[in-house]
Amino acid sequence: MQKLHKSKTPKVYKNKKLNNANFGTYNLNDYQVFLQLISKLGKVDINGQYQQPQDLEREHILTAKEFSQQFGVDLDSCYRILKNAGKKLMESSITLEEPDLFRTQQINICSKVTYLHKEGSIKVKFTDDIMPYLAQVKSKFVLYNLKEVANFGSLYSTRLYELIQEFKDTGYIIKSVAQLREIFAVGKKFPDYNNFKRYTFAHAVDEINAQYEMNLRFEELKEGRRVVSIRFEFTPSHKAQGYNPATKQMVNITIKPKRKRNQDDTPPPVNPNQQELPNISDEKPKTIVQKVAKKMVRSKYAEKNFAPSVKKFEEDVIENGITKENLKAYGKERTEEIKQSAQEAKAIIAALMKKGLTASEAKIKAIELDLI
Repeated sequence: MQKLHKSKTPKVYKNKKLNNANFGTYNLNDYQVFLQLISKLGKVDINGQYQQPQDLEREHILTAKEFSQQFGVDLDSCYRILKNAGKKLMESSITLEEPDLFRTQQINICSKVTYLHKEGSIKVKFTDDIMPYLAQVKSKFVLYNLKEVANFGSLYSTRLYELIQEFKDTGYIIKSVAQLREIFAVGKKFPDYNNFKRYTFAHAVDEINAQYEMNLRFEELKEGRRVVSIRFEFTPSHKAQGYNPATKQMVNITIKPKRKRNQDDTPPPVNPNQQELPNISDEKPKTIVQKVAKKMVRSKYAEKNFAPSVKKFEEDVIENGITKENLKAYGKERTEEIKQSAQEAKAIIAALMKKGLTASEAKIKAIELDLI
């Protein structure tokens, strides 16, 4: 029996059809959970041969700590992220277009998801239908290191980066506007093309260029006055010789555009119109105000109680885009709202602790009940 090796750097392997699939209502965190789970599947033998669908393990566990370390998300928020993503993995299906076979498939990703409260983790079991799209067959698959997309603050940036990996050797990719709408899963959102461009792929191009020396740019291809397709151009990857210490042989390796130096690993601001949630720094909060600040962007309680500044900021961004001025004004107003609600949040936690819960248990319970 061949010895199998697990890469020290988590890698994402996906069938090209899955790479172009519509993931429906997944937000950024849901999709990140999915990517980290499938990165656990990839194993190769000493000769670099990939396992096939029938040999891959169906069940995998992802802990809140693993997710926090990989994507730089506050650990307290990870428990809710995993729980919500688990529900999304179970309740929704993905849409796979197979034009060569003249068919469209709806496929469920998981047959079972278990949330392990004590361990702070989820255990998922992938369906038999999804496994062929996760097996490692080089000619039909997209491969990249999970850390390459870990610092994106936008789901659209992650999805565009994945499309680029499919054509990384060519230096360009062409997608119709209809295909991009499907891949980005915007549905009826952004019916106006200019808004669609601004909030999805134009934003993604800027974010990718901010992190990689890729020189990513796009050209609008028109029929008459109507834009029908987008041509993305970028610095292509190239092959080079490298040494494999396991086989003691020289092998071909792929050299991709480098990540820019002096990156602070902080995702750029995410436009409020995008469906994904912004990443939160993994720096531990020092005060109750900071704790509330980190949780408020994900809480239904926050949506109700902080609506004025959110609505004002969103309207300003739609009209003027993200500027230093509206970010500064938004930050100031949001800070005041946080201070006003801090004592209320503290009182809620104290009330739950009176019922016998520990401080940590009270915080988690308050979050689950959308009280903070």
